[in-house]
Amino acid sequence: MNASTQTTQQPEHELGDFLRYWRRQRGKSQLDLSLDAGVSQRHISFVESGRSVPSRELLLSLAKTLDVPLREQNVLLLASGYAPVYLESTWDVPEMAVVTKVVDLMLRQNEPHPAIVMDRYWNVVKTNDAAPRFFGSFVDLSKWPKPRNLLDLIFAPDGMRPFIENWDEVASGLLQRVYREAVGHVTDKRTIALLDHLRKYPGVKGLSVPRKSQAPVLPITFVRGSERISYFSMISTVGLPQDITAQEFRIECMFPTE
Repeated sequence: MNASTQTTQQPEHELGDFLRYWRRQRGKSQLDLSLDAGVSQRHISFVESGRSVPSRELLLSLAKTLDVPLREQNVLLLASGYAPVYLESTWDVPEMAVVTKVVDLMLRQNEPHPAIVMDRYWNVVKTNDAAPRFFGSFVDLSKWPKPRNLLDLIFAPDGMRPFIENWDEVASGLLQRVYREAVGHVTDKRTIALLDHLRKYPGVKGLSVPRKSQAPVLPITFVRGSERISYFSMISTVGLPQDITAQEFRIECMFPTE
């Protein structure tokens, strides 16, 4: 992996360390953050050193300025003794009804091609009818316990891997995508654990950064006998989410390249 894919682990729930971590992740000095947030550099220094206990409003302001994901904003509040403000809803609660309705519509509209809803760790949350039908035509999905992890299904030798024509290129591109699509552009401990798990599969550690192509997308070509099926993906997320679940899930719709 190149330097852009290196990771650093988030600190335990100490407010000063936690705030300093996110400030450095965003490449900001205390002066930069003070100017962006409209707070004195001295105040930020006192918060990071533990000499000052910030108000809840200040914490939320700093978190928004640093584009801290909602889940980590809750952690930041808890580290300061405040109650979290963002819910992590399940799909069946009334508050998620409008999101669920739109997601289901998008899944249906992508028929007869596969469409998948995944959480931040690539676990499959929902699919349209075409997705299990398509993947099930290659592998026995009953052998893959739910929630199925899409990366596991792609990387495992007994999964989709033998049926992907350009597997090395696809797998390398997917590893890069994990970093690129990490919530808040920072890989947390569970994401790092997922990447470590994937690297244990044969041939994964030796993968190189995918070569640049003249094509605008990297298609995945599935081979079944004499049949070749090429797809590329479009990813959808929620704009301005106010719920952890709404921020972290994404919809992957697969479209044929021809």
